[in-house]
Amino acid sequence: VEDLNKLYLAEPALWENDYDFDGFFWVDCSDHESSVLSFLRQNKEQTSRVLVILNLTPVLRTRYRVGLPQGGYWREVLNSDSEIYGGSNQGNLGGVTTQELQAHNQPFSAEFTLPPLSVIAFAPQRG
Repeated sequence: VEDLNKLYLAEPALWENDYDFDGFFWVDCSDHESSVLSFLRQNKEQTSRVLVILNLTPVLRTRYRVGLPQGGYWREVLNSDSEIYGGSNQGNLGGVTTQELQAHNQPFSAEFTLPPLSVIAFAPQRG
């Protein structure tokens, strides 16, 4: 809980635009076959963004492509499967790099490793 609170305070995308439709959008809420959900939170200026991906199955998913609104390196800011939380430490080695490949109506995308029964979150690398 302490790490989640630190993340919440560090990323304005998670709180600044709570009461505006522009602060949240589903990236993909229809992958019922894999039971994976993904959404993006962003602040008003779109200078802070956080992508959240939920894998709701006990299956490790590799090379799972998710669309993103901006390119570059997205660092992993939360992984509920980390060994510090008692997990198996599956993940994305600190982050992913996007490709100019459209997915989910977004201009960029990246391939993610989704640990089983996990929540992972990513934010674009700053500066």
